[in-house]
Amino acid sequence: MALPFLVILGLVATAAPTLLEPSNIGQVLRQSSIVGVMALGMTFVLISGRVDLSIGSMLSLITMITIDLHDRVGPGVAVIAALGVGLGIGIVNGILVGFLRLNALIATLAMLSLLQGATMIYSNGRDLTVAAPGETWFAFIGRGQVYGIAVPILIFLGLAALLGFLLHKTSYGRRVFAVGGNETTSAFSGLRAPLIVASTYVISGLTTAVAALIIGSRVMGAQTNTGVGYEFEVIAAVALGGTSFLGGSGSIAGSVIGVVILAFLQNGLLQMGLPYYLQWIVSWVIIILAVWTDAASKRKKVLV
Repeated sequence: MALPFLVILGLVATAAPTLLEPSNIGQVLRQSSIVGVMALGMTFVLISGRVDLSIGSMLSLITMITIDLHDRVGPGVAVIAALGVGLGIGIVNGILVGFLRLNALIATLAMLSLLQGATMIYSNGRDLTVAAPGETWFAFIGRGQVYGIAVPILIFLGLAALLGFLLHKTSYGRRVFAVGGNETTSAFSGLRAPLIVASTYVISGLTTAVAALIIGSRVMGAQTNTGVGYEFEVIAAVALGGTSFLGGSGSIAGSVIGVVILAFLQNGLLQMGLPYYLQWIVSWVIIILAVWTDAASKRKKVLV
């Protein structure tokens, strides 16, 4: 799936020579870390055979709560609250889809609407900013560096390593693949499919909370529409990395590669002077190609 886009990226790089300059590479990787962290959680959800469309609105709400609590009760409590909200929303999504067996597309689309409304209610429709951004350690999460490497990049790679181990080297990960590959068979094998599916939404909620901490720290503020559209960009990146929409296959490493390719492709198109909204068309093409490839692959296996 990624190979054609690598070729396209190579062509874009020839038209935008500054794309591969060290300073630009660092900037692109820093910016892509937000999508990247969310993509790690989405990988678990898609492999389980489900989808989570609520992550964009979740990002908006958690960022708003984090920035609001930062000045009210301090950054430490704000960080804990952000992770708690992400965990809570993930649990609710998990119950709806995993245990109540609601359609994942419909349930998380409804959650998207609920969370966006909650964001507007919580903020009264106002944007929020940190009062003294230069005087708080919270800025280190989104703006800091360790040995010259941006902290958001380190968070992204650290979580990728941790979740990659969980998905590919543990019995839990094998169960996620089993449920996504054939839920009926996995149930007869004694696996608790509802619990496994629910757990993937918990992981998605937590990774979205971490992404909210990164973007809130980087911007030192929050807008009511902070996360609008992120769900489609995340899904496109994960699909580009080879994770199947039909469940049962995918990898964390693939998602990391998909995130990086998509980020550089978008940046290259901007450097070529093309309008920023072209990225939505790129995401659409990736998603459509991924769905078509999945369907064609499944049909081929059935015929064989």
